[in-house]
Amino acid sequence: MTNEQFRKTIPVENNDEIRLLLGKFDQHITLLDRYFQVRVIPQGDMLVVEGNREDAEKVGVLFEELLWLLRQGQVPNVPDVEYAIELIRAGQADRLRTLFGDMIFVTPRGKKIKPKTLGQKGYIEAIRKNDIVFGIGPAGTGKTYLAVTMAVKALKERTVQRLILTRPAVEAGESLGYLPGDLQEKVDPYLRPLYDALHDLLGTDVYRTYMEKGIIEIAPLAYMRGRTLDDSFIILDEAQNTTAEQMKMFLTRMGFKSKVIVTGDITQIDLPRGRFSGLAQIEKILTNIEGISFIHLSDQDVVRHPLVQKIIRAYNEHEEGRKQE
Repeated sequence: MTNEQFRKTIPVENNDEIRLLLGKFDQHITLLDRYFQVRVIPQGDMLVVEGNREDAEKVGVLFEELLWLLRQGQVPNVPDVEYAIELIRAGQADRLRTLFGDMIFVTPRGKKIKPKTLGQKGYIEAIRKNDIVFGIGPAGTGKTYLAVTMAVKALKERTVQRLILTRPAVEAGESLGYLPGDLQEKVDPYLRPLYDALHDLLGTDVYRTYMEKGIIEIAPLAYMRGRTLDDSFIILDEAQNTTAEQMKMFLTRMGFKSKVIVTGDITQIDLPRGRFSGLAQIEKILTNIEGISFIHLSDQDVVRHPLVQKIIRAYNEHEEGRKQE
């Protein structure tokens, strides 16, 4: 070790902790190599980080935070480590425990649901504090899944009596009339992401029971007209494909002791030419109303394959270039 190098040690309790900190096939070390010039050396009951002082101290903080997470019963995965690295490089290491420690829900299979980014954390906090929340952002940011998770949690805690999920039946210019089957068979493909989330969060048997008893209702947006929805957790998904009239109709269905979550991506509007998105204009109309919150997620909140984040950034840059031209 040269005079310019710095040595940071992180005590561990056993080899299992070292193995989980390094990741399967040392995947976490591979991530570190992209951003820091350090060596990570397991030595008995400690991990040793060697390198220049700045990088070694940052990596030391990273391992300390991951070790804390591990001892809370959560095994850090590659997305966890990658996001933690981003926060540490941005000087926000102090926010890691607040983020990683916020357990929302545990599925029947033992899967622990928690926010994975600060944007998702803000989204969850907004849902907790407000009766109407708009979650706006690109694909892969967890808008729908986290909303459904909070809805199922509210149902389990009996703070609401039923869960209502709805989407406009508009996708990429397709018309329902050209699809085979009766009305239910026509709309089911549009609602499939909601079915999938509920199966994951509740398990098949509980999901079927709730559906049969009417505790959970999944329906196209047109079915909401003329209703008043009390004691309900109501989610409107893919709201970028609502018209201004449909958005007004939906929001005014809200009854007493209800919570409404509206999710959508205003860069993915599939409405026919000449029809304006209700989601694109609603923030201008409802700004500064107490109890209503608008949360904007970005490509930094994408938790799918890392390439999805890069694809979204590339499209955003392309659109910005077109606007400037």
